Amino acid sequence: MSIIKFSNGKALDLSRPHIMGILNVTPDSFSDGGQNNQLDSAVKAALEMLKQGATIIDIGGESTRPGAPDVALAEELARVIPVIRAIRAVSDCVVSIDTSKAEVMRQAIAAGANIINDVRALQEPGALEVAAQLNVPVCLMHMQGQPRTMQHAPHYDDMLSEIKQFFISRIEDCTNAGIAQENIILDPGFGFGKTLDHNYQLLKHMDAFSELGCPILAGLSRKSMFGNLLNRQTDERLAASLAGALIAVQKGATIIRVHDVTETNDVIKVWLACEQGIINE
Repeated sequence: MSIIKFSNGKALDLSRPHIMGILNVTPDSFSDGGQNNQLDSAVKAALEMLKQGATIIDIGGESTRPGAPDVALAEELARVIPVIRAIRAVSDCVVSIDTSKAEVMRQAIAAGANIINDVRALQEPGALEVAAQLNVPVCLMHMQGQPRTMQHAPHYDDMLSEIKQFFISRIEDCTNAGIAQENIILDPGFGFGKTLDHNYQLLKHMDAFSELGCPILAGLSRKSMFGNLLNRQTDERLAASLAGALIAVQKGATIIRVHDVTETNDVIKVWLACEQGIINE
């Protein structure tokens, strides 16, 4: 049984899937940009997702959609730190900070965040060292390239093997830096340097990463892998996102990062009732 423990005494039992609710406090995220970049609306959205069944709130101040511009450190801090403090003032929920910047990690954890969620897998300057010092769970995502260019003809000779080898290398670097392996979560990075075919092959074979001994996070919500397959706009991808979430949990993912918490929670509850006989909670 995998359990993620936090310094405040809270823990996540990953014998069942958990929902990570997406809270982008940005003007330009691909699906919800501009919706929660005011403090009051951000806190309201976080509390609503918790009510709907999320157990983690993932706060991000820099869009990582394809082609997204970089955000200056001061701007990212101004976006996320007040939101973390405001949420922490009204809730003891698990808060994740979605960032690649070492200083944002440091200040976010000081403000009350519990998890570092890094699309660049702690490869930016100082990130690995800071994460080790902070001694909190970290999520390492695979991305080929950088957000501005990652969808410019991504190519792999053997995608699954290459991603697995990337994770093996990053786990080794993290443990050598002092991060306990039980504090490492892996995200294969749907849509980050992957073609449409890559994404579906990745979903089909997600269980291949379970042998690495770390919890798996899946972030498929509303992504272009559904829009391009089905010719659906961003706000028309709910059914596809739910199908993706269900397949992900069937393939071993224990954290599902989503925009649509209520609907995803319903899907997971039906799956749990069938697979584990969990009826009443």
